[in-house]
Amino acid sequence: MKVLISVDMEGVAGVVKGDHVSSQHKEYERFRRLMTAEANAAIEGALEGGATDVTVNDSHGGMTNVLIEELNPEAELISGNRKPLGMMQGIGRDVDKLFFVGYHAAAGTGAALLSHTCSGRVIRSVVLNDRVVGETGLNAALAGAYGVPVGLITGDRAVVEEAQALLDGVEAVVVKDALTRMAARCIHPRVAQERIKRAARRAIEKSGGSFRVSSPIRLEVSFKSALYADQAMLLPYTDRVDGVTVGWKGDDMTTVYRVFRAMMMLAAVAA
Repeated sequence: MKVLISVDMEGVAGVVKGDHVSSQHKEYERFRRLMTAEANAAIEGALEGGATDVTVNDSHGGMTNVLIEELNPEAELISGNRKPLGMMQGIGRDVDKLFFVGYHAAAGTGAALLSHTCSGRVIRSVVLNDRVVGETGLNAALAGAYGVPVGLITGDRAVVEEAQALLDGVEAVVVKDALTRMAARCIHPRVAQERIKRAARRAIEKSGGSFRVSSPIRLEVSFKSALYADQAMLLPYTDRVDGVTVGWKGDDMTTVYRVFRAMMMLAAVAA
Protein backbone atom coordinates (compact mmCIF):
# COMPACT_ATOMS: atom_id res chain seq x y z
CA MET A 1 0.00 0.00 0.00
CA LYS A 2 1.32 3.41 -1.02
CA VAL A 3 0.66 6.43 1.21
CA LEU A 4 1.27 10.11 0.47
CA ILE A 5 1.50 12.49 3.44
CA SER A 6 1.05 16.19 2.73
CA VAL A 7 2.39 17.99 5.81
CA ASP A 8 1.73 21.65 6.54
CA MET A 9 2.87 23.63 9.58
CA GLU A 10 0.13 25.92 10.90
CA GLY A 11 -1.82 22.95 12.26
CA VAL A 12 1.09 21.43 14.21
CA ALA A 13 0.61 21.15 17.98
CA GLY A 14 1.85 24.27 19.76
CA VAL A 15 1.88 26.57 16.72
CA VAL A 16 -0.21 29.66 17.49
CA LYS A 17 1.28 32.60 15.57
CA GLY A 18 3.01 33.48 12.33
CA ASP A 19 6.45 33.74 13.94
CA HIS A 20 6.31 30.02 14.70
CA VAL A 21 6.08 29.06 11.02
CA SER A 22 8.35 31.67 9.42
CA SER A 23 12.02 30.97 8.79
CA GLN A 24 12.70 34.63 9.54
CA HIS A 25 11.97 34.14 13.25
CA LYS A 26 14.00 32.40 15.95
CA GLU A 27 11.24 30.03 17.09
CA TYR A 28 10.87 28.50 13.62
CA GLU A 29 13.55 25.87 14.29
CA ARG A 30 11.56 24.55 17.27
CA PHE A 31 8.43 24.15 15.24
CA ARG A 32 10.00 22.60 12.16
CA ARG A 33 11.22 19.85 14.51
CA LEU A 34 7.69 19.42 15.83
CA MET A 35 6.42 19.38 12.23
CA THR A 36 8.91 16.62 11.41
CA ALA A 37 7.88 14.71 14.55
CA GLU A 38 4.19 14.80 13.54
CA ALA A 39 5.13 13.59 10.05
CA ASN A 40 7.05 10.74 11.71
CA ALA A 41 4.03 9.85 13.84
CA ALA A 42 1.90 9.55 10.69
CA ILE A 43 4.61 7.50 8.96
CA GLU A 44 4.92 5.11 11.89
CA GLY A 45 1.18 4.63 12.16
CA ALA A 46 0.89 4.01 8.42
CA LEU A 47 3.66 1.42 8.50
CA GLU A 48 2.12 -0.33 11.49
CA GLY A 49 -1.19 -0.41 9.62
CA GLY A 50 0.38 -2.16 6.64
CA ALA A 51 1.69 0.59 4.35
CA THR A 52 4.69 -0.50 2.30
CA ASP A 53 5.58 2.76 0.56
CA VAL A 54 5.35 6.17 2.28
CA THR A 55 6.20 9.55 0.79
CA VAL A 56 6.10 12.86 2.68
CA ASN A 57 5.48 16.04 0.68
CA ASP A 58 6.64 19.18 2.51
CA SER A 59 3.70 21.54 1.94
CA HIS A 60 4.41 24.67 3.97
CA GLY A 61 5.74 27.98 2.67
CA GLY A 62 8.97 27.43 0.78
CA MET A 63 8.45 23.69 1.30
CA THR A 64 11.88 23.04 2.81
CA ASN A 65 10.81 22.75 6.44
CA VAL A 66 10.92 19.02 7.22
CA LEU A 67 14.29 17.92 8.59
CA ILE A 68 15.23 14.97 6.42
CA GLU A 69 17.90 13.78 8.87
CA GLU A 70 15.22 13.43 11.55
CA LEU A 71 12.61 11.86 9.26
CA ASN A 72 11.81 8.16 9.58
CA PRO A 73 14.18 6.51 7.06
CA GLU A 74 11.39 4.25 5.85
CA ALA A 75 9.84 7.28 4.12
CA GLU A 76 10.98 9.42 1.20
CA LEU A 77 10.68 13.22 1.21
CA ILE A 78 9.57 15.59 -1.55
CA SER A 79 11.17 18.92 -0.68
CA GLY A 80 11.46 22.28 -2.42
CA ASN A 81 9.18 24.83 -4.02
CA ARG A 82 7.86 25.44 -7.55
CA LYS A 83 6.54 21.90 -7.69
CA PRO A 84 3.88 21.49 -10.42
CA LEU A 85 1.26 20.33 -7.92
CA GLY A 86 2.54 22.18 -4.86
CA MET A 87 1.03 20.71 -1.70
CA MET A 88 -0.13 17.70 -3.68
CA GLN A 89 3.09 16.75 -5.41
CA GLY A 90 3.30 12.97 -5.53
CA ILE A 91 -0.42 12.34 -6.04
CA GLY A 92 -1.36 9.83 -8.71
CA ARG A 93 -3.39 6.72 -9.38
CA ASP A 94 -0.65 4.63 -7.78
CA VAL A 95 -1.36 6.23 -4.37
CA ASP A 96 -3.72 4.26 -2.15
CA LYS A 97 -4.22 6.72 0.72
CA LEU A 98 -3.58 10.39 1.39
CA PHE A 99 -2.93 11.99 4.79
CA PHE A 100 -3.15 15.69 5.65
CA VAL A 101 -0.96 16.49 8.67
CA GLY A 102 -0.63 19.91 10.32
CA TYR A 103 -3.37 21.49 8.21
CA HIS A 104 -5.30 24.70 8.93
CA ALA A 105 -8.79 26.01 8.11
CA ALA A 106 -9.88 28.06 5.12
CA ALA A 107 -9.59 31.83 4.94
CA GLY A 108 -12.35 33.57 6.86
CA THR A 109 -13.11 30.68 9.22
CA GLY A 110 -14.00 31.85 12.71
CA ALA A 111 -11.97 30.58 15.70
CA ALA A 112 -9.31 29.01 13.50
CA LEU A 113 -5.54 29.19 13.97
CA LEU A 114 -3.73 31.13 11.21
CA SER A 115 -6.57 30.45 8.77
CA HIS A 116 -5.93 31.23 5.09
CA THR A 117 -6.29 29.58 1.72
CA CYS A 118 -2.96 28.90 0.03
CA SER A 119 -1.80 32.53 0.07
CA GLY A 120 -2.86 34.78 2.90
CA ARG A 121 -1.33 37.73 1.07
CA VAL A 122 -3.51 37.63 -2.03
CA ILE A 123 -6.48 35.24 -1.71
CA ARG A 124 -9.76 35.96 0.05
CA SER A 125 -11.69 32.79 -0.91
CA VAL A 126 -11.86 29.90 -3.37
CA VAL A 127 -15.03 28.30 -4.72
CA LEU A 128 -15.42 24.99 -6.59
CA ASN A 129 -18.85 24.47 -8.16
CA ASP A 130 -20.50 26.95 -5.76
CA ARG A 131 -18.82 25.45 -2.67
CA VAL A 132 -16.27 27.45 -0.68
CA VAL A 133 -13.16 25.35 -0.07
CA GLY A 134 -9.86 25.77 1.73
CA GLU A 135 -6.64 23.90 1.15
CA THR A 136 -8.26 20.74 2.53
CA GLY A 137 -11.05 20.86 -0.03
CA LEU A 138 -8.84 21.81 -2.96
CA ASN A 139 -6.34 19.08 -2.22
CA ALA A 140 -9.00 16.46 -1.47
CA ALA A 141 -10.72 17.30 -4.76
CA LEU A 142 -7.49 16.72 -6.67
CA ALA A 143 -6.96 13.43 -4.86
CA GLY A 144 -10.55 12.43 -5.65
CA ALA A 145 -9.89 12.97 -9.34
CA TYR A 146 -7.30 10.18 -9.08
CA GLY A 147 -9.58 8.00 -6.98
CA VAL A 148 -7.45 8.52 -3.86
CA PRO A 149 -9.24 8.83 -0.49
CA VAL A 150 -8.08 11.10 2.32
CA GLY A 151 -7.54 8.85 5.31
CA LEU A 152 -6.34 11.33 7.93
CA ILE A 153 -6.60 15.01 8.84
CA THR A 154 -4.75 16.63 11.76
CA GLY A 155 -4.76 20.24 12.95
CA ASP A 156 -7.00 22.51 14.98
CA ARG A 157 -10.67 21.76 15.58
CA ALA A 158 -11.76 24.13 12.82
CA VAL A 159 -9.89 22.31 10.06
CA VAL A 160 -11.03 18.93 11.38
CA GLU A 161 -14.65 20.06 11.19
CA GLU A 162 -14.00 21.44 7.70
CA ALA A 163 -12.61 18.08 6.59
CA GLN A 164 -15.37 16.03 8.19
CA ALA A 165 -17.98 18.08 6.30
CA LEU A 166 -16.36 16.91 3.04
CA LEU A 167 -14.90 13.50 3.78
CA ASP A 168 -17.01 10.69 5.21
CA GLY A 169 -15.05 8.34 7.42
CA VAL A 170 -11.85 10.37 7.61
CA GLU A 171 -9.75 9.79 10.72
CA ALA A 172 -9.07 13.04 12.56
CA VAL A 173 -6.83 14.35 15.33
CA VAL A 174 -7.52 17.70 17.00
CA VAL A 175 -4.26 19.04 18.42
CA LYS A 176 -5.59 22.44 19.55
CA ASP A 177 -8.74 24.51 19.96
CA ALA A 178 -8.44 28.04 18.64
CA LEU A 179 -9.51 30.91 20.88
CA THR A 180 -8.73 33.50 18.21
CA ARG A 181 -6.76 33.41 14.97
CA MET A 182 -3.53 33.62 17.00
CA ALA A 183 -4.31 31.92 20.32
CA ALA A 184 -5.28 28.35 21.18
CA ARG A 185 -5.61 25.73 23.89
CA CYS A 186 -3.01 23.13 22.86
CA ILE A 187 -2.36 19.53 23.83
CA HIS A 188 1.23 18.47 24.50
CA PRO A 189 3.21 17.60 21.34
CA ARG A 190 3.98 14.08 22.57
CA VAL A 191 0.27 13.47 23.18
CA ALA A 192 -0.51 14.84 19.71
CA GLN A 193 2.09 12.61 18.10
CA GLU A 194 0.79 9.48 19.82
CA ARG A 195 -2.78 10.28 18.74
CA ILE A 196 -1.63 10.91 15.17
CA LYS A 197 0.21 7.59 15.11
CA ARG A 198 -2.87 5.69 16.30
CA ALA A 199 -5.18 7.52 13.90
CA ALA A 200 -2.82 6.90 10.96
CA ARG A 201 -2.82 3.18 11.73
CA ARG A 202 -6.64 3.15 11.80
CA ALA A 203 -6.79 5.13 8.57
CA ILE A 204 -4.87 2.45 6.70
CA GLU A 205 -7.35 -0.17 7.84
CA LYS A 206 -10.55 1.60 6.76
CA SER A 207 -12.15 3.00 3.62
CA GLY A 208 -13.77 6.37 2.98
CA GLY A 209 -12.63 9.95 2.72
CA SER A 210 -13.14 10.54 -1.01
CA PHE A 211 -14.22 13.91 -2.39
CA ARG A 212 -15.05 14.25 -6.07
CA VAL A 213 -16.09 17.42 -7.86
CA SER A 214 -18.40 16.80 -10.81
CA SER A 215 -17.46 18.05 -14.27
CA PRO A 216 -17.57 20.69 -15.65
CA ILE A 217 -15.74 22.32 -12.76
CA ARG A 218 -16.27 26.00 -12.11
CA LEU A 219 -13.44 27.70 -10.23
CA GLU A 220 -13.89 31.17 -8.74
CA VAL A 221 -11.08 32.90 -6.88
CA SER A 222 -11.69 36.10 -4.91
CA PHE A 223 -8.60 38.18 -4.31
CA LYS A 224 -7.80 40.82 -1.72
CA SER A 225 -7.29 43.48 -4.37
CA ALA A 226 -8.62 44.26 -7.84
CA LEU A 227 -4.97 44.49 -8.93
CA TYR A 228 -4.46 40.83 -8.07
CA ALA A 229 -7.57 39.91 -10.06
CA ASP A 230 -6.18 41.92 -12.98
CA GLN A 231 -3.07 39.76 -12.86
CA ALA A 232 -5.07 36.52 -12.76
CA MET A 233 -7.01 37.67 -15.83
CA LEU A 234 -3.81 37.27 -17.86
CA LEU A 235 -4.65 33.55 -18.04
CA PRO A 236 -6.59 32.49 -21.14
CA TYR A 237 -10.33 31.72 -20.82
CA THR A 238 -10.77 33.57 -17.53
CA ASP A 239 -13.81 35.74 -16.84
CA ARG A 240 -14.35 38.60 -14.41
CA VAL A 241 -17.11 37.87 -11.89
CA ASP A 242 -16.70 41.17 -10.03
CA GLY A 243 -13.95 43.62 -9.16
CA VAL A 244 -11.88 41.13 -7.17
CA THR A 245 -13.16 37.74 -8.40
CA VAL A 246 -11.97 35.75 -11.41
CA GLY A 247 -13.63 32.61 -12.79
CA TRP A 248 -12.51 29.71 -14.95
CA LYS A 249 -14.20 26.50 -16.09
CA GLY A 250 -12.59 23.17 -16.95
CA ASP A 251 -13.37 19.50 -17.39
CA ASP A 252 -10.80 17.90 -15.10
CA MET A 253 -9.62 18.72 -11.60
CA THR A 254 -5.91 18.44 -12.37
CA THR A 255 -6.17 21.24 -14.93
CA VAL A 256 -8.35 23.34 -12.60
CA TYR A 257 -5.81 22.87 -9.80
CA ARG A 258 -2.96 24.01 -12.04
CA VAL A 259 -4.98 27.01 -13.22
CA PHE A 260 -5.64 27.98 -9.61
CA ARG A 261 -1.94 27.80 -8.80
CA ALA A 262 -1.13 29.91 -11.87
CA MET A 263 -3.71 32.53 -10.82
CA MET A 264 -2.21 32.66 -7.34
CA MET A 265 1.34 33.06 -8.64
CA LEU A 266 0.38 35.77 -11.10
CA ALA A 267 -1.41 37.66 -8.34
CA ALA A 268 1.58 37.32 -6.02
CA VAL A 269 3.77 39.15 -8.54
CA ALA A 270 1.77 42.30 -7.81
CA ALA A 271 1.59 41.78 -4.04
